[in-house]
Amino acid sequence: MRKLTILGATGSIGASTLKVVAENPEQFTVVALAAGGNVDKMRELCQRWQPKYAVMATAQAAQILQAQLRELKLNIEVLYGTDAMCQVAACDEVDTVMAAIVGAAGLLPTMAAVKAGKRVLLANKEALVMSGQLFIDAVEEFGAELMPVDSEHNAIFQCLPVEIQTRLGRCDLAQSGVSHILLTGSGGPFRYSDINTLSGVTPQQAIAHPNWSMGPKISVDSATMMNKGLEFIEAKWLFNAAPQQLKVLIHPQSVIHSMVQYRDGSVIAQLGEQDMATPIAHTMAYPERVGAGVAALDFTRLSELTFMDVDYQRYPCLKLAIDACYEGQHATTSLNAANEVAVEAFLNGKIRFTDIATINQQVLSKICGMNNPLHSYTLESLLELDTMARSLASQELKERLL
Repeated sequence: MRKLTILGATGSIGASTLKVVAENPEQFTVVALAAGGNVDKMRELCQRWQPKYAVMATAQAAQILQAQLRELKLNIEVLYGTDAMCQVAACDEVDTVMAAIVGAAGLLPTMAAVKAGKRVLLANKEALVMSGQLFIDAVEEFGAELMPVDSEHNAIFQCLPVEIQTRLGRCDLAQSGVSHILLTGSGGPFRYSDINTLSGVTPQQAIAHPNWSMGPKISVDSATMMNKGLEFIEAKWLFNAAPQQLKVLIHPQSVIHSMVQYRDGSVIAQLGEQDMATPIAHTMAYPERVGAGVAALDFTRLSELTFMDVDYQRYPCLKLAIDACYEGQHATTSLNAANEVAVEAFLNGKIRFTDIATINQQVLSKICGMNNPLHSYTLESLLELDTMARSLASQELKERLL
């Protein structure tokens, strides 16, 4: 039986993970749940799953949760803060960690799981975007088992030979006959919109993804295709891919989750319903297969599968991310930080949709002018760089609000 810590338990990935646990109670048990500030949802999860530990982001949220659990006579240890999240990610009672905390906040707990040699189910792409080579080196050094959860990366993983699956971050794609990794994306809700109208997009329109049910931040990233840019960076590190080996395709139906093209002309694709429980179940049980509570595709009900090249004028954030990927670690860390600030400002109605890309570009330009791409980073220096980029993004934001 695998023993789980779920980082980001109250989010959509956390819900899908628990869906898989419910489908397979004899194979998985929940030891710890960690979340941000959603006390009501965490209380419900604690009632249902009765973990040993429940971790909230703040002391205030933890105090409220503790009082509610006491009234319910539930003997669950309530903790709070990043250190506590790192603790439950690395504790001896756990062998598998779902890393699904959104954004930079997930880096330290995810790295704690890696350094404890856990099976790390990586749904927090920002961890690799922010720390890249440092993260991959830690996986190797501490004997962690890295499993990609994002539907695209999990699809690629499933389409690759076993010798690559067991050597993520250190593999040689060309030696295994791979010519290209084809990363698919839906194009979001504005793929057919007039580009001149995008400045007037509202937060409500941006978070209305046509295919997937996701949180607000990742939904906005999907609309700008920054999410695909972050996935491009993650794919570079996971599969040790050179620039010419990675391609992005618009696939509006989101039925093919990604593909791998081989030297002999063969293309292997992974298809499935738009339900994150499928890749989650794959990573939780690998190399076995378990039920995910998801129906198989009914091919008789599929209308068409279409593909388009990416229009970078429509998706400037994607172009920024691809360029940053091969500029250096300083660029990807900074871009991720700036984007989190810009997206939050957009969701709060402070800037226009098109300002997200402008702020990201301005911060990236300043950071790249100050940093050496060959610089060797530590975890601490990367966190300092993240803070610097957020400060620069906040300055850009203030200037726009004057």
